[in-house]
Amino acid sequence: MDSQVRNRIAGVLLGQAVGDALGVPYEFDSAPIKAGRAEMLGGGLGHYRPGEWSDDTQMAMCIAEVARSSHGAALTSQSGLDQVAAWFLKWLNSGPGDMGVLTSRVLHPASHQPETAGLAQRMSRIARQAAADGSAGNGGLMRTAIVGLSALQDRQQTARTASAICALTHAHQLCQESAVLWSEAVRVAVSEGRLDIRGGLELLEPASRPYWEDGIVQAESQDPGTFRANGFTVTALQAAWSSIHATRGMGADPARFVATLQTAIGIGHDTDTVAAIAGGLLGAYFGASGIPANLARQLNGWPEHGGRPSGRRDLVRLALETAGSGWSQCGSLLASGSSRTVSRAVPHPEDPQVILGTEDDLVRAKEIGVTAAVSLSRLGDPEIAASGLDPRLIAEVWLIDSDDRSKNAHLLWTLHDAAETVKALRDEGHTVLLHCVAAEHRTPAVALAYSLLLGRPVAEANGRIEQALNHPKQGLLWQTVYDSARPATPPP
Repeated sequence: MDSQVRNRIAGVLLGQAVGDALGVPYEFDSAPIKAGRAEMLGGGLGHYRPGEWSDDTQMAMCIAEVARSSHGAALTSQSGLDQVAAWFLKWLNSGPGDMGVLTSRVLHPASHQPETAGLAQRMSRIARQAAADGSAGNGGLMRTAIVGLSALQDRQQTARTASAICALTHAHQLCQESAVLWSEAVRVAVSEGRLDIRGGLELLEPASRPYWEDGIVQAESQDPGTFRANGFTVTALQAAWSSIHATRGMGADPARFVATLQTAIGIGHDTDTVAAIAGGLLGAYFGASGIPANLARQLNGWPEHGGRPSGRRDLVRLALETAGSGWSQCGSLLASGSSRTVSRAVPHPEDPQVILGTEDDLVRAKEIGVTAAVSLSRLGDPEIAASGLDPRLIAEVWLIDSDDRSKNAHLLWTLHDAAETVKALRDEGHTVLLHCVAAEHRTPAVALAYSLLLGRPVAEANGRIEQALNHPKQGLLWQTVYDSARPATPPP
């Protein structure tokens, strides 16, 4: 898999969780929605912490925990489905703060016979009974984005997996069909880099296709606010797709990610679920590099890993392992065989509370007096632990140090987003370490972007950063930021 595909894989659970956590405070009108002003305030029906994701992402992680061990291949086997069902019961027993009505109607009876062998069949049987009254809630759709990573080269397998996992709790035909459509859209976004909801229509039974085509046309032709009754799986899909379609004028600009989520939350009602559904697909399209680092670093939630709530790293790791990309390819800070770097730890010339440094400076964060970090290179778990910093105060930016433009999907946006994340942490009162591996390319490029954000003229900022780091700056990353601030040359 090339770097851009891995980037898009990494964005799926990350994008879903951002949408989920942004939508939590406003679920079923728990708080007034300020148009375009949704924040990760926590609260909501589950009394969540700020940045905490809800049942939408919690249940998606149950699926991912099973998929990671087989790279998604066994999810439709009987043993694989039994394991997913067992994870659903493990989640139930953890005491989730919020749970869908239909999910509750299935999981509680299933928990009376929790033996793993045959659990999926028993759970699906209960789900069919629960669906006999026509109940078709959005609980199967909300967790299905991760399924889109389970068979990236096999659309038929993706459809079978989406349908089977949905049917564990949501057996209505419409629930399963909505899961098929959305999982296929995620698969296409990751593998081909495009947004397409209609591609999955041919994976449905012929008799079902006109119904869904009409529903998609409605989503594209009506205002997103039309789809407020979004507890119903069809309306939830329409609400998410309508929000994405409404921002189509922004094209591939990563700013569209947040704009779409704000639109989805502004619809109201099941705000966290609609935003989670939209966020999973948009994360697959824009990738981890197109998701604001300041939002991603605040994420936290069930399950715990190593005695702490899961966070951004766990979401990215699970997605990569589900797709068979492997955390080992994207998770270590230094390339194999590299030696440790040395400390730089020099103050930013425009803001002495921003420290420009290296990997070594991260592991001695307390010694050099920093309370937060913006990391521009791949981090390993040991470095995170050694820093002693709260993981939610370490913003990790998906940025590849390369002069090959194809390696970074949204290079200029990502560089400026990193600078804005530094400023957000400074506005919270933190002393911030801005670092990469050796402070030779990524760190100075973002340091320059930060100078521009503070209003310093580019030529002057260039010289001051070169002097601070005692190294002339060069390379694509630096030049990209520098050129973004220069006035365009008038035509002859």
